[in-house]
Amino acid sequence: MLEERKVKVHFKSNHADPKSFPPTIEGESVFAFTEARFNEALENYPDLKGKIEPVFDWDLDNFYESMKTAEVLVCWDFPTENLAEIAPNLRWIHITGAGVEHLCPMDWLPNNVSVVNNRGVHSEKAGEFGLMSVLMLHTHMPQIIANQHNNHWESLYSTLIKGKTLLVIGVGNIGYSVTKKCKALGMNVIGVSRHGKTLEDVDEMVSADQLDEVLPKADYIFMATPNTTETHNLLDGRRQSLMKPGVGIVNVGRAATIDYVALVDNLNSGHIGAAIIDVFDPEPLPKNSPLWSAPNLMVMPHISADDGDTYILQTLELVLMNMRRYLANQELKNLVRPDLGY
Repeated sequence: MLEERKVKVHFKSNHADPKSFPPTIEGESVFAFTEARFNEALENYPDLKGKIEPVFDWDLDNFYESMKTAEVLVCWDFPTENLAEIAPNLRWIHITGAGVEHLCPMDWLPNNVSVVNNRGVHSEKAGEFGLMSVLMLHTHMPQIIANQHNNHWESLYSTLIKGKTLLVIGVGNIGYSVTKKCKALGMNVIGVSRHGKTLEDVDEMVSADQLDEVLPKADYIFMATPNTTETHNLLDGRRQSLMKPGVGIVNVGRAATIDYVALVDNLNSGHIGAAIIDVFDPEPLPKNSPLWSAPNLMVMPHISADDGDTYILQTLELVLMNMRRYLANQELKNLVRPDLGY
């Protein structure tokens, strides 16, 4: 009897490197693919047992040798040059994050290889972080924390958040998760997306070309957009000037979507009341960055959306779900459109 063909999957984990991911040593164990984690996830897919040949690797230790026969690559980053020659059997690549701008433009991608991302893995955790951040901005927590460090007592009162307006720029999995949680508190939610299509729990949806019209309405702005040619520097200095005085901003998308130099200026002037920022370029944030000392700015070390206990298990769930589809010759979920960059 012929042995059943197994699909070889190369799992590439990274040691900590500021130029890659994870940038700090704390992330190595959180984001590492291991045999134990793979076997735990596989328990939910008994039909796939015996059909996958996993290879667990670090950095490029065994990359080139393994990719000679791999059909699937699961990783954050990898050498893209001459990929068709290096990996002639490769059919799909699973990127272990939602953003793929580090691989753009995808002119290196062979025609017969698909790319998928981790959309959805971040949504619940990021939704909780978003709700927390909006409530912290509303209750003046950035200023209260600064006052504590300065031994300064000042009663900063706040109202109920019900009726306040939240502008969500990028109503994808993360943005929509935040929308639902904030809507439950009675907030008015305006959403901005590329298409502007109506969504449940969003009071008003607009397309990206209407952003200038809705910016002045927002008490709080939640940014959850990838970095693409369309979103780069989206909240530039001009658009920040359109915002309501005292507005609060949260950014969990990508640093390049906001002009941080203008943000610091507007925090110093008080035009922007406070900000909670989770994404920077570079990361870790350099010690001499003016963001550290900007008033009412909370620097978060890129922890808004990553569940330290289950992130890799959830990623493996996506990989195995797509493996079922791959073996059944069905379209993969979470396909990335190279022309859009997400």
